[in-house]
Amino acid sequence: MSKSWETYIKQFRHYLKIERSLSENSIEAYCRDVEKLGAYAVQHFSDLSPLNLELEHLRRFINELGKLELSDFTLARIISGIKAFYKFLMYEDLISEDPAQLLDSPKLGRKLPDTLSFEEISLLLESIPLGEPEGHRNRAMLEMLYSSGLRVSELVELKKSQIFEDIGFLRVVGKGNKERLVPIGKDALKYLRIYREQVRSLQEIARGHEEYVFLNRRGKKLSRVMVFLIIKKTAELAGISKNVSPHTFRHSFATHLIEGGADLRAVQEMLGHESITTTEIYTHLDRDYLRQVLTDFHPGNKK
Repeated sequence: MSKSWETYIKQFRHYLKIERSLSENSIEAYCRDVEKLGAYAVQHFSDLSPLNLELEHLRRFINELGKLELSDFTLARIISGIKAFYKFLMYEDLISEDPAQLLDSPKLGRKLPDTLSFEEISLLLESIPLGEPEGHRNRAMLEMLYSSGLRVSELVELKKSQIFEDIGFLRVVGKGNKERLVPIGKDALKYLRIYREQVRSLQEIARGHEEYVFLNRRGKKLSRVMVFLIIKKTAELAGISKNVSPHTFRHSFATHLIEGGADLRAVQEMLGHESITTTEIYTHLDRDYLRQVLTDFHPGNKK
């Protein structure tokens, strides 16, 4: 890749981190996608810098990607990265017009993950073998995922200082380093206490990992992949054939709250969603429910 592309991508990375406060995973994904564009541009438009590309050049790149039979989701993500890059160039006054503004993205349907019933959640949790040290850790983790609706990244990054047992709350650091307080249930606190007192306290903890709550056998914080594998294995033990992942627990948490009559705004706050629209889709609320909320609670309907 040319020096000009490398320079602008480096500045873009800094912008995403400092100005947008994105997670490292999101930053890496955006930069990788722009690097793909850069490699293509160097090969086909070697006389043009990132500042000189036009909409037609970007469309040619996207058309070339279309020949690779990428999924709509992957293609949409790449286009999103390119649009973010050119918004950054506009933000820095490096270009006067945004060539990516009219770049079309594929229409994506919102595929909702499988939801577990309360009975299935209970079956899955009770299938965890507590006769081994990892069992107590795994039970505490899955109880916490269901009890508080955490993202898997929030779970593995959780530190001891973020748990307030006396009031039953967690201080969670979510997307964009935004903090929120979420309640944690009694069962989750119970198994967390057992894990910390009977398992974690006996471990030799690796340097730099002392504050993380959930550790692997080597005394280091668990990886996201490891949590996925633990959940897959536990679902198999429970005889659950659904596609179960950490996100399934988060989705089930929200769904069960809404079905139980919880306020949509409260669920939005606990999930850490910026928009109530995201929460509405996430919890697959039907329009009749929303219409009923309006009828029951809007002051204009009480005249």
